[in-house]
Amino acid sequence: MERSRAARAAAEAALVAVIHHYGRRPEFVVLGGLVPELLCSNSQWQHAGTTDVDVQVDLEVAAGSVNAQRLEAALMTAGFRADNERAWRWVCAAGGTPAVVKFELLTDQADIPDNTTIRFAGCDNLGAANLRGTGFASRDVEVRTLTSVVDGAERTVDVNVTGTAGFLLARVAAARTRRAAKDWYDIAFVLLHNDLGGPAGAAQAIVDRFNGDLRGETPSALTDLWANFATPRDQGPSAYAEQMLLDHPGSDPMVFAGDAVVAVRLLQDRLQLA
Repeated sequence: MERSRAARAAAEAALVAVIHHYGRRPEFVVLGGLVPELLCSNSQWQHAGTTDVDVQVDLEVAAGSVNAQRLEAALMTAGFRADNERAWRWVCAAGGTPAVVKFELLTDQADIPDNTTIRFAGCDNLGAANLRGTGFASRDVEVRTLTSVVDGAERTVDVNVTGTAGFLLARVAAARTRRAAKDWYDIAFVLLHNDLGGPAGAAQAIVDRFNGDLRGETPSALTDLWANFATPRDQGPSAYAEQMLLDHPGSDPMVFAGDAVVAVRLLQDRLQLA
């Protein structure tokens, strides 16, 4: 159920429930698996979906403990419970499906070591994983409207979602660290199918939003991206082609892989010229 339409619907319904119980638009920014479909709404290709709801909470941290307490209460009211070993991960069984939705809180605090857990003051269990690169998401924000059924009634909420530039740079950082096929797939999918005009539009969005600020570990993460999308048989294009083939049986996987190589090469050329 991790990658399916039912999984995505369950994750979106869970997110709407949390925001509904929060009472207003939270400060957090959604940057995980729900985002690609929103960024690629005009594409003929559908994103595979996910049960993960990843949120970047730098703005929540800045707002202080009152917001954190409110978020913890909203999670519990929506049916989430904290993972005993990870304060940054909350889980809930999605009603009517075998999916388990994971709500994961991420932050990017420069003065705190990477891969450590930050505990929120005034909360019993709420925390966030400090992960470098996720901060791009909180600096490229769009407000989106989502609708789902919560407690038997249709609810409509507004939510902060990262834009194409923030999503891609956060995903590039994640891909370098965890080497997960889902990250390579998400990067290629959004590069190719975004509503800004494909790879060229995505590259321009990064230049417009973050040019002059691609420093620290980001150049190394981008170099790693280029290396893993250099040929159709590298792990980036292979991961993209494998998932696309699962979603669209009978297609030519080498066409998918070749498209991914070209998309990343166009991004590379544009960013090096900026």
